[in-house]
Amino acid sequence: MTEAPDTRTLHEALDAHWRSPSGWRGMSAVNHTAMGRRFMAAALCFFLVGGVLAMLIRAQLATSHSGYLDSELYSQIFTMHGTVMMFLFAIPMLEGFAFYLLPKMLGARDLAFPRLGAYAWWCYLFGGLILMAGMALGLAPSSGWFMYTPLAGSRYTPGINSDIWLIGVTFAEISALCGAVELIATILKMRAPGMSLARMPVFAWYMLVTAGMILVGFPPLILGSILLELERAFGLPFFTVELGGDNLLWQHLFWMFGHPEVYIIFLPAAGMVSTLVPTFARHPLVGHAWVVNAVVAMGFLSFGLWVHHMFTVGIPQLSLALFSAASMLVALPTAIQFFAWIATLWSGRVRLRLPMLYLGGFLVIFVLGGLTGVMVALVPFNVQVHDTHFVVAHMHYVLIGGAVFPLMAAAYYWMPHLSGRMPSARLGSAAFWFVFIGFNLTFLPMHLTGLLGMPRRIFTYAADTGWDTLNLLSSLGGFIQAIGFGLFLIDIVLHARKGGGARRNPWQAGTLEWAMPMPPPSYNFASIPDVGSRYPLWEDPALGDKIEEGRLWLAACPPPTRQTLSVDVVTGEPRSVIHLPGPTWMPLYAGIATGAFFLAVLLKAYAAALAAAAIAVLLFACWVWQLAPKGRPPRVDASPGVDLPGHWAAGGSPGWWGMACTLAANATLLASLVFGSLFLSLYAPNWPPPKWLEPAPWAVATLGIALAGLVAAALAGPARNRAAALQTAAAACAATALGIIVLLVRQLGSPGQHAYLALMLVVLVYMAIHLGVALLMCLYALCRRAVHPAAICDEELRVQALWSGYTGLSGLALLGLMLFLPGSP
Repeated sequence: MTEAPDTRTLHEALDAHWRSPSGWRGMSAVNHTAMGRRFMAAALCFFLVGGVLAMLIRAQLATSHSGYLDSELYSQIFTMHGTVMMFLFAIPMLEGFAFYLLPKMLGARDLAFPRLGAYAWWCYLFGGLILMAGMALGLAPSSGWFMYTPLAGSRYTPGINSDIWLIGVTFAEISALCGAVELIATILKMRAPGMSLARMPVFAWYMLVTAGMILVGFPPLILGSILLELERAFGLPFFTVELGGDNLLWQHLFWMFGHPEVYIIFLPAAGMVSTLVPTFARHPLVGHAWVVNAVVAMGFLSFGLWVHHMFTVGIPQLSLALFSAASMLVALPTAIQFFAWIATLWSGRVRLRLPMLYLGGFLVIFVLGGLTGVMVALVPFNVQVHDTHFVVAHMHYVLIGGAVFPLMAAAYYWMPHLSGRMPSARLGSAAFWFVFIGFNLTFLPMHLTGLLGMPRRIFTYAADTGWDTLNLLSSLGGFIQAIGFGLFLIDIVLHARKGGGARRNPWQAGTLEWAMPMPPPSYNFASIPDVGSRYPLWEDPALGDKIEEGRLWLAACPPPTRQTLSVDVVTGEPRSVIHLPGPTWMPLYAGIATGAFFLAVLLKAYAAALAAAAIAVLLFACWVWQLAPKGRPPRVDASPGVDLPGHWAAGGSPGWWGMACTLAANATLLASLVFGSLFLSLYAPNWPPPKWLEPAPWAVATLGIALAGLVAAALAGPARNRAAALQTAAAACAATALGIIVLLVRQLGSPGQHAYLALMLVVLVYMAIHLGVALLMCLYALCRRAVHPAAICDEELRVQALWSGYTGLSGLALLGLMLFLPGSP
C-alpha cells in the first residue's frame, strides 16, 4: 500500500466484507456490534421480568397477613427474582456493553473469537429460556436463588424445579465463561498500534480484571451445580450427611462464586464511571495508576471474602477474624477509586449533563451501601442481622447503587453512539428522580425492619410485629421506583426513534470509540490508527477524519478478508494480522446441540443427552476445521513499508491466549474439586468410608507413565518436522490412560454408598473427559496433516500442546489425590 485508496470505494468494500446479513439470516451474524446489542436487549427484557417479580414480592409484604400469594408461589417468585437479576440481567448486560464497546475503544474491528461470542449469546438465550419456561409452567425453583442444601435436594424438593435452576444457570454460566475468554484475548492482543498497557483505556482494565474474575469465580458454582444435579439424579451423596457428605460444602462452593460476583458486577460499572467522569470533568482521570492497581487488588481480595456469608454456620474463631479483616480490607481499593473520581471532578471543569445526574446518584447510594458493608463485616453485628432484611437492604444498595445507576448513566452516554440520536434531558431527569427517591424509600426502611428482627424469605408476618408501616413504605417506594424505570425505558425508545441527530463525539470525549461515525459502521474503523495516549481524541481532535480517509493501518482496498491487527501484549507493537470469520450458522447449531444436551439431562433422557453431546463435539470439530488455514498464511501489507504475518504464523496468537484462559477456568474447577474432596475428608462427620479405592500397583504405574508421557509430548516443542510422531505418541498415551480409568471406574462399585466413592467417580470422569478431548485433538491434527500437509502452523501445535500438557499435569495431581487422600492406602 503506497497511497490512500478512494475513501468511498474503501468504505463500500469494507462494508461488503463486514456487514451482517439482513432478515432472518441475521441470526447467523457474528459481528461484535450485533452480539453486544443482542446481549443488552435480552438482559433488559430479563430485567423487566425480574422487576415484575419484585413488585409481586412488595405487594405481598406491604401488609401483615397478606393472602395475595401462598408460601410456595412466593418462594418461587422470590427465587426467580434473585436468579433473574443476578444471572440473567447484571452480568449479561455488562458483558453486552463490553462486547459492543471494547473493540471500538481499543481500535479493533471485532472481538478475538466472533463465533465464540455468538455461541455465548445462544447459550445465554437458551439458558434463560429454560428458566422462563419453568416459571411459566409453574415449575420454577423455590429453594432460594442460592439453592442451599438439603432444602434443594431431592428429599425436600422433589420434581424438576431445582433441576431447572441447576441446568438453566449452568447453561447461562457457560455463556459468561465464553465471554470472559473472548474479552481477555481481545484486550491483550487486539489493540491499536502504540496502545501499550499503560495507554489502554481504563474501562478495558476494569473489564480485563472482571473477565479474569469470571474465569476464577464461576467454576466453583458450576462444579457445585454438577454435584447437586448428580446427587438429585443418581443419588451420589455429596451433600448427604449420613453418607459422608456435608451441606456446608454447597455453601462454600456457592459463595466462592457468590461474593466475587458482587465485584464482577461492580467493577464494569465502576469502569463506566471512570470513563464518564473524565469526559464530563474535561480532565484526565486523576491517579490512573492508583485506580488500575486498586482494581487489580480488589479482584484478588474478592476471592478471600466468601466466608463473610457463613459467619453463623460454626466457623472457627481464627477463621472468623481473618475473613472479617479481609471483608473490611476490601474497602481500601474501593476508597481509592472514589477519591480518584472526586479528585478528577475537583480538578476539571464539570459539565452537568444528564449522565452526570445518574453518576451523582451512584456516588451517594454506593457510599451508603459500602458503610453497611463494613458493618456486616464485623462478626458480632453480622450474627445479629444475618438473614434479616438488613442484609437485603445492604445488598440492594451495593448492587443497584453500584451497577444499575452507572448502567443508566452509561446508557444515556453511549446511546448516541448506538443510535446516532441524542437523549431527552427532561424525561431522563424525571426518570432519575423517580428511581432515586423510590429506591431510597424502598430499601432505607428495610435496614430498620431488619434491625427489628424481620427475617428474609418469609411470605407473611403477624400484625403485632410492628413492621407494617415500614413495609408499606418499602412497597410504595418500590412502585415509585418502577415508574422511574418505566420512564427510563420510554425515554430510551423515544430517543432511539425520534431524538435529535447527534454529531460525532457529542460529549467531546477522549476515547477512541467516538472517532467513528454514529451509529458505527460494521467494520468500526476504515483504517486503524496509531495511539500515543490514553485519550487519543484529546491529543488529536482530527483523528476521526484521518481514520475515515484510510491513511492508516489496514486500509487495503479491496480488503482480502475480515482483518484486524494483533499486537504485543505489553507494548502494543503490531505483530500480525488476524483473519476473522464471517457470518455462519455454526454457533447456532452448536448452541442448539448444547441446549439439547441440557434439556435431555433435565428430562432424565440420558441416552438422548449422550447423543446430543456427541453431536455437539462433532459440530465443534467442524467449527475448528473450517477456521483452520488451508495453506501457509501469506504476509499482509499492513501499512506503507510494513508487512506482517497472518496470526496463525505468529507466536502468542489470540487462539493461544484463548486456550490459556480456558485452561485457567478449568484449573479453577479442578482446584474446587480438590478443595471439596479435602473438605469432606477433614470435616464431614461420617468418615472414613466403608470402602476405599485400592488400584493395583501396575494400574497406578501405567496411568502415571501415560500421563507423564502427555506432559513430555507437550513440552517437546512445536517443531513441525516431528509433530506427527509427537501427536501419535500423545494419542497412544491418552488412549492408554483412558483404558486404565475405565478399569478404575468398574472397580469403584456403587458410588452411591458414600461421598468418597462419589468423589472418586467424579475425579475419574474429569480425567476421562480431558483425556478424551486430548485424544480427539491428536486425531484431528493427524487428519489435518493428511489433508493439508502444508497448512500446519507452529501456533496450532502450541495450542494443542497446552491442552495435552494440562491434561497430563491435572491427571497426575488427581492421581496423587486418589493415593494420598486422608485414609487412602
